[in-house]
Amino acid sequence: MCGIFGYLNYHVSRDRRFIIELLFNGLRRLEYRGYDSAGISIDSSVTGAGDLCDSPLVFRQEGNIENLVKSVYQEVSATDLNLDESFSVHAGIAHTRWATHGEPAPRNSHPQSSDAGNDFLVVHNGVITNYEVLKQSLIRHGYTFESETDTEVIPKLAKFVFDKAYEGGDQTVTFSEVVLEVMRHLEGAYALIFKSRHYPNELIACKRGSPLLLGVKEFAEEQMNGTSYNDMKFISKNGHPKELFLSSDPHALVEHTKKVLVIEDGEVVDIKDGGVTILKFEHGKGKDVKSLSRPASVQRALSILEMEVEQINKGKYEHYMQKEIHEQPESLTTTMRGRLIRGGSSKRKCVLLGGLKDHLKTIRRSRRIVFIGCGTSYNAALAARPILEELSGIPVMMEIASDLLDRKAPVYRDDTIIFVSQSGETADTLNALEYALENGALCVGITNTVGSAIARNTHCGVHINAGSEIGVASTKAYTSQIVVMAMVALAIGADTISTKQRREGIIESLLSLPGKTRDVLKLDEEMKDLARSLISEQSLLMFGRGYNYATALEGALKVKEVALMHSEGILAGEMKHGPLALVDENLPIVVIATRDQCFSKQQSVIQQLKARKGRLIVMCTEGDAAAVCGGSCRVIEVPLVVDCLQPVVNIVPLQLLAYHLTVLRGYNVDQPRNLAKSVTTE
Repeated sequence: MCGIFGYLNYHVSRDRRFIIELLFNGLRRLEYRGYDSAGISIDSSVTGAGDLCDSPLVFRQEGNIENLVKSVYQEVSATDLNLDESFSVHAGIAHTRWATHGEPAPRNSHPQSSDAGNDFLVVHNGVITNYEVLKQSLIRHGYTFESETDTEVIPKLAKFVFDKAYEGGDQTVTFSEVVLEVMRHLEGAYALIFKSRHYPNELIACKRGSPLLLGVKEFAEEQMNGTSYNDMKFISKNGHPKELFLSSDPHALVEHTKKVLVIEDGEVVDIKDGGVTILKFEHGKGKDVKSLSRPASVQRALSILEMEVEQINKGKYEHYMQKEIHEQPESLTTTMRGRLIRGGSSKRKCVLLGGLKDHLKTIRRSRRIVFIGCGTSYNAALAARPILEELSGIPVMMEIASDLLDRKAPVYRDDTIIFVSQSGETADTLNALEYALENGALCVGITNTVGSAIARNTHCGVHINAGSEIGVASTKAYTSQIVVMAMVALAIGADTISTKQRREGIIESLLSLPGKTRDVLKLDEEMKDLARSLISEQSLLMFGRGYNYATALEGALKVKEVALMHSEGILAGEMKHGPLALVDENLPIVVIATRDQCFSKQQSVIQQLKARKGRLIVMCTEGDAAAVCGGSCRVIEVPLVVDCLQPVVNIVPLQLLAYHLTVLRGYNVDQPRNLAKSVTTE
């Protein structure tokens, strides 16, 4: 949920102003992960190797990144801090927060400190579940706490470990040994970056559960013109000038370098003297604080980041959500590229999913298929369930990740479990994955993030290739998820002769889908006009059925997330079992009634709502306006596609409606209240 960032320049001269601005810009790239408070830490003076540096400077502020920027420069102007002072080596850390423990306030912002002298500083993404026990133990040892956060125990524990080692006569305890000992006491999920005045010009990063990447920009020794050093072996202490970056995700790295390392759970990354050492944390070893242990280092290779800076800019659009809604024709094309095979009239039409092909026989023999997801990902899976059941002939179950874990629901060895997550780092979904692996099920991942935890830990999977999505409310990832799961259904059912014609019809419709999506985006102004009529409403209902029950849920979720209006997606078949009591002439109700096998039933729903003077907004297929409501209600007409792909087309006007409602109501569409993009805490 939070975003953490670190920057270390080695034999690359950078002034303090440049370092501060680089940290700020890193946080701007990560701000969608949390934006209720932020902070940075930099060195107060130039320090030589092995020297005890002056207390690092720490700046923290409530509110978004720009509040922090303003407060830092106000504080700098009130002091004699020289922004032009140059550092050939410097380590800085930064954090943008989504509050879990303690209200948004400077005292609860990160970096959190060990003491008034800032001996140890930490930025943290995640939740420490045993912090209360650690806090009470440290209080008994004389430590006082300033914040309500779970994070503050970490730097204080680091200081406790360091001081105990020195008291025991160990004057050579290393930074990594201190951090390893701290990790042995921590329970929960975390990604951490440590900075210490006792270890100047050195950063330590470690993780368990929460995402963290290392970026490396290395310059040729003989020149400083920005030419990359092309050694793809893992970076060593070779003396070359370099810049090293740590980040919660690639968005903050791509403008600096494409050479990255995805840090694995249990790894401790020590950045020092221009080199990087990776240690593997082994829980349970070296418990005695008087004899701190150092595990052997491991070798890793850098990979190339498949992302361009243009993908994370707004371009001609005012907001990321707006941009991402309008990118859907292109993102759907990319999702399907190279995966649909269509020859001439005599040639076979099929789907090729390289990540699944070796496991299709196992999937076809499954007792059942279980979709697991949260929020929008769950809704996308729900939209795909009917076609997967139809083409595979296998029962398909739906599970919300947190509920599956709460119930400890049975999972069998002959189950296929499909984990759906845009980020691939969703905490509840990851925990459900661990549970399914323990029970021996075949685990399939569907994510938008190459190298994510779900992508790495499942047996097989499919990347949706929707491109970077920065708006907190998911739009293009949702439609790409539906398309990928439809293709998964086609691949699983490819050995069934009786469904050949149905499958080929779906493939033809998939190929035309980007064009249909482009057509429906022409409703933008119409949706803006509809939003104006709803701007003062307090509630909105959406009724869907069959494939479009998921559309009702997702449309309501989008309105709820960004426009901060109560909205509820309801299965139309349940209308008479309670929701009908809410209907009157004032409450706006969206009914999704496009052409599919549920069309006649939705016509009946419309008539029942009209009989009770319901204020209807009907989404129907182009040309059906007169048939569905006879001109007595507002109509949204959308292009017709094959039934299992109709939710892709139908959701776009509702995304536009949510976007315009939010803008007209004066809310921040990209950073909705209390939410963050990647939910990496339970």
